[in-house]
Amino acid sequence: MRTESPERAAMITCALSGVVANRAQCAAIPYTPEEYASEARRAYEAGAAAVHIHARTPTGEPSFEIEDYRNIRDAIVAECPVIINFSTGAVGVSVEKRVAYLEAVQPAVAALNMGSMNYAKFSESRRDFVFDFVFANPVSEIRALLLAMNTLKIRPECECFDLGHVGMLSPLIAMGLLAEPVQVSLILGVLGGIPGTVSNLTHMVDQLPPGSDWEIIALSLDQWRLLAAGAALGGNVRVGLEDNFYLSPGDMARSNGDLVAKAARMLRDIGRPVATVGECRARLALVHA
Repeated sequence: MRTESPERAAMITCALSGVVANRAQCAAIPYTPEEYASEARRAYEAGAAAVHIHARTPTGEPSFEIEDYRNIRDAIVAECPVIINFSTGAVGVSVEKRVAYLEAVQPAVAALNMGSMNYAKFSESRRDFVFDFVFANPVSEIRALLLAMNTLKIRPECECFDLGHVGMLSPLIAMGLLAEPVQVSLILGVLGGIPGTVSNLTHMVDQLPPGSDWEIIALSLDQWRLLAAGAALGGNVRVGLEDNFYLSPGDMARSNGDLVAKAARMLRDIGRPVATVGECRARLALVHA
């Protein structure tokens, strides 16, 4: 089993909004740059070293425009010193458009999806799919995004929704496109990807390139069980309203800060220090804010 020391400081990332959830589902979802900044500050004060950003317009629609990414980044940077991580995941949005906001705004980190998959949500009560689509991330697009990140000195965060996505890391390392140690997110529980079980998490961890700086991402209330397992294995953790609204069944978080505070308590309870922004910047050799 390839794990880090269980005493190593754990980096907490907070995914502030996602692209799908809205205020009808959770009132704390940020829309405006000022709201993103307030949520980032709450997350930072609770222990988050980084925030993951899907941009929105001020009225809440998903956005891939330079202006929205820049305005959100600038508002957050003015509010707190947290590390900025931009999403590059999209359906039906060109690589060129995604590269454009990376070039214009230059975050410290950008998420890089490592493979294509069916992406769906199933309703047990309806016995039907709520939605389903193909989340296409062909190798040609992965390479183009990675080349742009390398040129811009943006750290890629390699998002793996399935074991085959983990397998994509080694060829990119061999080609010199992906530098070691690799930063990896293991995402469990998306229907179409690997199911959210502890045995699946340990199997994914065992397949990582040696020395990978990895984190666990899980959905809904399964997040806390898998976060505990990932933390015990020495991994970093991600929480936030993109992934889960609830602190416990029926207890909705009032902000992203509530979710980060619970994650930080869980880490400290098992003897894992919470990594500071400075520690994470040094560990990941980050260039940008």
